[in-house]
Amino acid sequence: MEQFHQHILTGEQLDLQAFARDFAAKELAPVVKECDRKGEFPMEVFRKFCEVGFNSMFLPEAYGGQGLGAMDMVLVYEEFAKVDAGFICSASTGEFGIEPILVAGTEEQKKYYMDFILQGGLGAFALTEPNAGSDAAATRTTAVRDGDHYILNGRKCFITSGPVANVYSVFATVDPSLGTKGISCFIVERDRPGVSVGKDEDKMGMRLSCTSDVIFEDVRIPAKNLVGAEGKGFGLAMKCLDRSRGVNSYGALGIAQRALDEAVAYAKQRKTFGRPIIGHQGVQFLMADMEIDVTTARALLWQCAQMVDKGVFDTKLGSVTKTFLSEMAMRVTTSAVQVLGGYGYSREYPVEKLMRDAKLWSIFEGTNQIQRMVISGCLAH
Repeated sequence: MEQFHQHILTGEQLDLQAFARDFAAKELAPVVKECDRKGEFPMEVFRKFCEVGFNSMFLPEAYGGQGLGAMDMVLVYEEFAKVDAGFICSASTGEFGIEPILVAGTEEQKKYYMDFILQGGLGAFALTEPNAGSDAAATRTTAVRDGDHYILNGRKCFITSGPVANVYSVFATVDPSLGTKGISCFIVERDRPGVSVGKDEDKMGMRLSCTSDVIFEDVRIPAKNLVGAEGKGFGLAMKCLDRSRGVNSYGALGIAQRALDEAVAYAKQRKTFGRPIIGHQGVQFLMADMEIDVTTARALLWQCAQMVDKGVFDTKLGSVTKTFLSEMAMRVTTSAVQVLGGYGYSREYPVEKLMRDAKLWSIFEGTNQIQRMVISGCLAH
């Protein structure tokens, strides 16, 4: 695979990829097993992640970032995801959290939010609610205007980096009777009175990614924290998801590539009937299908990233990419467990964790059933 990359990627991209690979192996890999067991985000690793500049690589230069592109991002984050997709999912939420502000915010808001990230903080995207997941129009978190302020009340759930974020992009309705036309976006700082977080979700997989409720009880925020115009938040959220959904599938790709690598390495050394199991056709065909899936997924993800770098945010392509890569990751990790047999089911080997981690990618940022609705809707118009 690395030989293949050398024919396509620039020297700078290969160096960036190697930098991420080395950092993840040295700093992240040693803590993964214990953090997975505890369900804990390794904050010390994140601090080092920020110290070497990973937290600012893919943010605009105009606001203090390094200005690297989506293609660079998927190369770097795949390397982290091979080691642990949960860590990079949470570590990169600052970029997703700031996206509504980069799309619709004022210059003052962009600089303000960016400061949290550049100083080693985290941002979070707070859209999902207990009764408003796939149906975001059912949002019940309210924002009531009170002079030069808004008063927020409500509860968000399954918020990635919720427990550790310093600032949130919160979607709340100024009038529930208006449906999507009432939803607006607000910058809400973690230290404002009335903001609290629930307990960390005890998840099946992606356990290094911290996830929790975020609760707003009479939270008073200045009107200047409104992002864009009142009632434009739903469209803004959907635009941000269109921009991110496809390229954020780097995690599914990293998980699948690691599972394939583990399966091949095991099949070369494990012997049955007098020869390594990689010499048996049943195993060969299983791993050939894994390779077909991973190679196809990488080509699709790279196409999506290159389109984003050209300023093209295609709704259908993003949904296709997200759906294919997430389902591919489940197929490949399930096959990896099968190749390792009983050892694949044991926590002594990493493939059972990879299978657990893979499942979430077909659920968050819009379930794959919702993606199929989006894709079919695009085809109908």
